Parts: sequence; C-alpha cells; structure tokens
Amino acid sequence: MARGRAPGYDTQREQILARAAELFAQQGYTATSMNQVAQACGVSKPSLYHYVRDKYQLLVEIAEGHVTLLRRLATEAAEPLSLQSLPSAVPADPQARLRQLIDSFLGAYADSRAAHRVLTEDVKFLEPADRDRVLGVQREVVDAFAEAIAVARPELRGTELQKPLTMLLFGMMNWMFTWLQPGGRLTHAAMAPVVADLFLGGLEAVRKVGPVPLRPAVKVSARLPTKRRD
Repeated sequence: MARGRAPGYDTQREQILARAAELFAQQGYTATSMNQVAQACGVSKPSLYHYVRDKYQLLVEIAEGHVTLLRRLATEAAEPLSLQSLPSAVPADPQARLRQLIDSFLGAYADSRAAHRVLTEDVKFLEPADRDRVLGVQREVVDAFAEAIAVARPELRGTELQKPLTMLLFGMMNWMFTWLQPGGRLTHAAMAPVVADLFLGGLEAVRKVGPVPLRPAVKVSARLPTKRRD
C-alpha cells in the first residue's frame, strides 16, 4: 500500500515553490541550485526531492501557476461580455470593467512579485512543449484585455491598433517591479488608478484614422513583454 502524504505536505510544497520563485527572481533560474533552494526552505536536499523532482519542475510550476492565476483574474473581470448577463460583481460600464481588470492584475503582481518576475524573464528556459503551453495561456490573458479594450472603444475593434494598445497597457503594468520598491510609499494598489487614468484618458484620445502604416513583415506578439535581467 502506498504511503499517504504527511500532514502539512501541501503547505510545505507551496512554501518551497515560493522560496524557489524568490531565488529565481533574485539571481536567475540558471544561477540557482537545488542546494540553495533547500537552504532557503530550511530542509535538507534529500527532503526537497520528496516534494519536487528537480529544479526544472519548480520553474514549470511557478510559471504555469502564476499565468493560470492571471487567466482566472482576466476571465472573472472580463467575462461574460454580454452586458445583459453580467454578474453583479462585474461593473456594466466598459471603462469601470477595464479599471477592475487593471486593479486585479496589479494586486496579483503585488502579491506574487517573485513569480511574476519568473514568468516575465525565465520562460525562455522552458522546454518547447512547456513553453508553448505557458505562452498559450498568456495569449488568452492578452486576448481578454484586448476584448475589454474593444468593448470600451468599439470602433477600434479589429483595427491594427487593438493589439498594440493592449501591449502598451501591459507595458505600463508589467515592469513596476523594476522601480516600485517593496515597503515603499507607493504601492501597486495606489498605482492602479493612475495606470487606469493614464490609459483610459489616452484611449479616449486615440483617433481611428486610416490603416496604420506597418512594415510588411512586422507582427505584434501576443506574449506578455519580457526583459533581460540586469
């Protein structure tokens, strides 16, 4: 008969993922060893392998766990898109819904700073099948934001500007960890309405003119932006 899991197994495993995410965010995935993860968790290296197979499994679960959370938040805030079937918790006003979406994401970024940095910077170390799966979920997140923007400005739906506007919004949100210091006077919660005001104020000013000139080979990626770690 197989042994059952010890009490507290799931809690310990979550703590291991959290500590590993912090190490990956601080020094990079490739520079982090399982010895360091074990030390940060206060367990022996042999004990660590009771919870995870290897360092790569940690990377997969951190990235996939965070992007899955973001997809859930996007789904809760942006769906259903039929105003007649909106749940009471979702604002009917398109701009209010977009504000809620921005607020939800910045709250998640604040609560999962390390995992967010791993998702934005270390996905490149995933094997093709795992990377494709994570990026597929990222595309769903981007599409949810693009749809929310299109609801706020219906005349921009399907134009060349819809996806670039979406990525500009992500550009404002995704890199706060590079300058917003934990414990500082400014917080993600305080910046959420600022981001919303900047984006929605600018969105109102965007003009729908003729086709936006593009180089023939240019294609806007649906991935969340990535940045090289210093």
